[in-house]
Amino acid sequence: MTTDSFFALAITAMIAMFFGFILSFSGYRFFLVLLPIFGFFYGFGLGAHSIQALFGGAFLATVTGWVIGFLVGVVFAVLSYLFYLFGVALIAGALGYSVGVGLMMAIGFDFGFLAWVVGIVLGIVCAVGAIALNIQKWIVIIATSLLGAGVIVGTFLFMFGGLPPAQVTQNPVRYTLQSSPFWLFIFILIAGLGIAAQYATTRRLELESYDRLSDFGSEPAQVSSS
Repeated sequence: MTTDSFFALAITAMIAMFFGFILSFSGYRFFLVLLPIFGFFYGFGLGAHSIQALFGGAFLATVTGWVIGFLVGVVFAVLSYLFYLFGVALIAGALGYSVGVGLMMAIGFDFGFLAWVVGIVLGIVCAVGAIALNIQKWIVIIATSLLGAGVIVGTFLFMFGGLPPAQVTQNPVRYTLQSSPFWLFIFILIAGLGIAAQYATTRRLELESYDRLSDFGSEPAQVSSS
């Protein structure tokens, strides 16, 4: 590896780590800012996963996977920016999808159509449940803490543990489960600390729901409840 390549890789890893820490420890506080960013990257991964599940092949191995991933990412980013409830449903769905696919792969299934369907169904259930049960705040706190911990652990494994680049995007937690109890402990520790930190720092903070299409001129606000 050349010096320039190493420098570029180090910068990319630092950015990923920074994003992971913000997501895990301040996900709720910065939720409105993070939503379009998360929407794009999650949509990109989901679109590419869907092409892989439906047509086979490796993750992002075809131009179609890249194009569909990019288009789904843009749509999710725009919808997350426009509609608060879509953003909440998206992050709940992302958690459900990750858990569904992760469980299928943990019990021995390779990623394919069946694992993808289970992830999609569980994602929809989590998204609908988060809105129907009016537990948006807790869903955001738990989901951002877990997803942020996954980004942090995945980046560490990529840099120092030999994790292939595709696994960083697909399922770093599954790789952790199979390779090292130490990294699994680190993942659980970071996620737990993230949940505790977010709860402690946002007890008086409630995000105001918004619909930018119906009220384009107003900005969403963070309001403190007494």
